[in-house]
Amino acid sequence: MSHVVVIGSGASGVHFALTLLERGHRVTMLDAGRAGAPYPHPDANYSELKERLDDPVAYLLGKKFQGVVLPDSNEEYYGIPPGKEFIFDGPAHFRPKNRGFSPLFSFAQGGLAEAWTAGCYPLNAAEMTEFPFPYEEMLAAYGTVAARIGVTGQADDLARFMPLHDGLMEPLKLDPHSQQLVELYQKKKRQLNEKLGCYVGRTRVATLSKELHGRGACSYLGRCLWGCPVGAIYTPSATLRQCERFDEFTYHGGLLAQHLELGAGGRAEAVVCRSLDGSEERRFEVDNVALAAGALCSTGILLESLRRQGSAEIAFDGLMDNRQVLVPFVNQRWIGRPFQEQSYQYHLIGMGLEMPRPEHYVHGQITTLKTAMLHPIVQGLPFDLGTSTRVGRAMHAALGVVNVNFHDDRRETNRLRVETNADGESQLMIQYAPPQDEPQRMDAALKRVRKALRKLGCWVPPGMSHVRPMGASVHYAGTLPMSHDGGEWTTDAQGRSRAIENLYLVDGSTFPFLPAKNLTFTLMANATRIAESAF
Repeated sequence: MSHVVVIGSGASGVHFALTLLERGHRVTMLDAGRAGAPYPHPDANYSELKERLDDPVAYLLGKKFQGVVLPDSNEEYYGIPPGKEFIFDGPAHFRPKNRGFSPLFSFAQGGLAEAWTAGCYPLNAAEMTEFPFPYEEMLAAYGTVAARIGVTGQADDLARFMPLHDGLMEPLKLDPHSQQLVELYQKKKRQLNEKLGCYVGRTRVATLSKELHGRGACSYLGRCLWGCPVGAIYTPSATLRQCERFDEFTYHGGLLAQHLELGAGGRAEAVVCRSLDGSEERRFEVDNVALAAGALCSTGILLESLRRQGSAEIAFDGLMDNRQVLVPFVNQRWIGRPFQEQSYQYHLIGMGLEMPRPEHYVHGQITTLKTAMLHPIVQGLPFDLGTSTRVGRAMHAALGVVNVNFHDDRRETNRLRVETNADGESQLMIQYAPPQDEPQRMDAALKRVRKALRKLGCWVPPGMSHVRPMGASVHYAGTLPMSHDGGEWTTDAQGRSRAIENLYLVDGSTFPFLPAKNLTFTLMANATRIAESAF
């Protein structure tokens, strides 16, 4: 029986840990571990919640109105809901520097996926040609994870891009606007497929259509953005609770891993952590250690370990992230009609665009507007406030947005390194530059998206598409890649470092390529696969 110290409780860390525990191994998890407050009135829908809360404005918009997005063309469409700020609230002594990149970090139990929109998009064989193991291993792991977390979906036209796997549940109920778009697609399918290489189908989401492992099925309360009160939307903290049922599991929260102590024999001997308030340092000896703190933090821990060992300045290149463009649309058939409040708030359907190279597939998540905040859209309309408010209300049910995702490749220009700041402390430096052909790729794909929407009876308001900054998608990967051919700062197929023999990297840092898909489901599956094959 092995003992493994796992750093981080995000999507990768908890599924790696649970798989080890199920196989009889002992696991110690080191984690920042911040947790949020319980969700109020779990049986209330969105309107009922506003009526029953003592201070609905503070809950929905924040005590300082921090959930309000002020008019600014450079800002995101939506801010972080006040109840989820704890997920991103970092310690004062953690202040990375960024160039061309706007990263998000999490210090919560469950990590960044505590605030995801639950999209589960398995990679296909074409997207995994650079991964140094048989595709069948990942496909099997997708089925294992789907059975654990509950993934809803079905065989439809998007299955050409997203392979079917075991463990799929019946899809969620479509809201009327999404249902109409699906029906129109069926009527226009031949034109969309043949002329635009565009396919529409149900997105796969880790949101339950029936009860599973003590989590309730979606009850369509329309308050997904502020957190699912019945647990239907999967978050990694649910798997952490499963890990805690094992006697062989030990959890230490309130800690930020700083570096590994590296011995002369090329092994990690201990993990050194710092308390979140910076007042205390703790040391944990290790037999085997797994970095699952997310691609940026895991890479930073390793860089700091090498710096303390006295290595010359090292930079790890190849950082990847998905560029995302938000394309708002108006469905003219729904202008003036009421929206359905009691529905699933996130995306229920998706759009896929074929590309000459299959691995360069472009993915879009289509979200019809339901109970999300309307003010960011209203303030962007070209009228006075009163007119914009009336127009916004009349158009509410007709509004939607396509979140268009693009693939990324490893490049030397995108790198992480550690420097010493003026206070003598180390500081993570993140540098990113998009590929030179990105404007042409985006322009060509977005033209196809707009044409597809027009065929579905929708139009895109000019000038309102929003190119999100790099880092906004939080699909970070590629700094310590798996490889067939080796290389000192790479890993093998089992995530084992080729430089430090008892170190495993089980998060996105090991991915050699980043398709245009939400990464979280693949992170869980890959971590599960590594735990099964390496121990």
